[in-house]
Amino acid sequence: MATGMVTKVMMLVATMALLTCLAAAGLVGAEEDGGGGGLGGRLGSPDYGDALAKAILFFEGQRSGRLPANQRATWRGDSALTDGREENVNLTGGYYDAGDNVKFGYPMAFTVTLLGWSAVEYRAAAAAAGQLGNLRAAIRWGADFLLRAHASPTTLYTQVGDGNADHQCWERPEDMDTPRTLYKITADSPGSEAAAEASAALAAAYVALKDDGDTAFSSRLLAGARSLFDFANNFRGSFQSSCPFYCSYSGFQDELLWASAWLFKATRDAKYLDFLTNNQGSSNPVNEFSWDNKYAGAQMLAAQEYLGGKTQLARYKDNLDSFVCALMPNSGNVQIRTTPGGLLLTRDSVNLQYTTTATLVLSIYSKVLKSSGSSGVRCSAATFSPNQISSFATSQVDYILGKNPLGMSYMVGFSTKFPRRIHHRGASIPSIKVLSRKVTCKEGFSSWLPTNDPNPNIHVGAIVGGPDGNDQFSDNRGDSSHSEPATYINAAFVGACAAAMGQKQVVKLEEPVDNLESMVSTY
Repeated sequence: MATGMVTKVMMLVATMALLTCLAAAGLVGAEEDGGGGGLGGRLGSPDYGDALAKAILFFEGQRSGRLPANQRATWRGDSALTDGREENVNLTGGYYDAGDNVKFGYPMAFTVTLLGWSAVEYRAAAAAAGQLGNLRAAIRWGADFLLRAHASPTTLYTQVGDGNADHQCWERPEDMDTPRTLYKITADSPGSEAAAEASAALAAAYVALKDDGDTAFSSRLLAGARSLFDFANNFRGSFQSSCPFYCSYSGFQDELLWASAWLFKATRDAKYLDFLTNNQGSSNPVNEFSWDNKYAGAQMLAAQEYLGGKTQLARYKDNLDSFVCALMPNSGNVQIRTTPGGLLLTRDSVNLQYTTTATLVLSIYSKVLKSSGSSGVRCSAATFSPNQISSFATSQVDYILGKNPLGMSYMVGFSTKFPRRIHHRGASIPSIKVLSRKVTCKEGFSSWLPTNDPNPNIHVGAIVGGPDGNDQFSDNRGDSSHSEPATYINAAFVGACAAAMGQKQVVKLEEPVDNLESMVSTY
């Protein structure tokens, strides 16, 4: 055998050995059986464009109100068309936040802010995937509700529906007959967190939508954002004392910073910059970014947009670096562990809501570091380059889409193996277009919640709470902490997935074996 052939054979053997090791380590996903939007081969990455499209489509299945003619989640119908009537205010529209039929304004606002941030940061990726229009529609649907909910300068409706009654009922939103009780914050009963988050949402929506040609709507967004910030700041009080659900535990200072940051980005008005600068003492290091705690997002936005880029990055870099070091494996001061399969584990229930938000922040911070010329983040035991941070963020997206020990996508409708029994009332009962009679609350609990049959409606794009700390997932409709989707999970994933589209793709198996060195360096 010629020397060259021997060398190639030896390298092929080495390559196959490497692939075996990588597969054992969970770095190479098994090839999918085909179907819509899976992994692109044994060494390929997931189809991020397909995942992004489905993540955005999910929001159409969560819509409340009168659905538009171009509604794509066709198993849904009109619902809650009289919301707000008891107080002579129009509170139709908006989103049901998870698998129930209540509209919670505080997490809905966070959802809109994240969608706006994703559209601003990753506009090119969304456009390349043909999803910019759909993303903008998702933002507008939520922002339009928030504008209506801000019924006066010192009034914001924060919840529509009796959460306790709703949670004791299992029925489609189209059949909903539980009380549509209204909750609101006012000057006498404030909730600065909810008002400031709504302000951030409208400001982010303005930045994302201001060039779409609807100048009247853009003006309403900006005026609403300003008004809500003044309401939150001038009538300070914690939402924890005025809410029945989704109460705040981190205080309202983070939301005020978050809102002022978005308003400065939207307006360049010095008063918002002054507010941000004069309240820096509250910007402490954190290891969580969530519907309740916005410090990491506020610090990121400030470092990135308001304060002059590279010169001012140092003002926030210690806190942001601390956030990174708390998440990155082998950092030496990691506070958030990963599962054996590599998923960030900030809780042992509803894991993916924290995974997706952390991944979004990591993705954006890697961009900030690159644009500022920074070499990266130094932790106590390791230094991470911007590319290493973004690669780790991409690994979290990949895990969610199927590169995990179960080989399962945690996004409904992505690939061929995904959750079939999600904890979602509308998805678990046949569509009103198929079963036209009313399904009562009692029937829902007796016939549709407990069955082991797959949901009759595939809620495409829904990302569930996710696996437990050992990478296990039971696909049990009754296990809400792991099988229930939520708007704020998907909203963060939209940006994280769009970021992953821009990362270097893993080399394909068909690449010449002479390129073994570059293959090894990819991991």
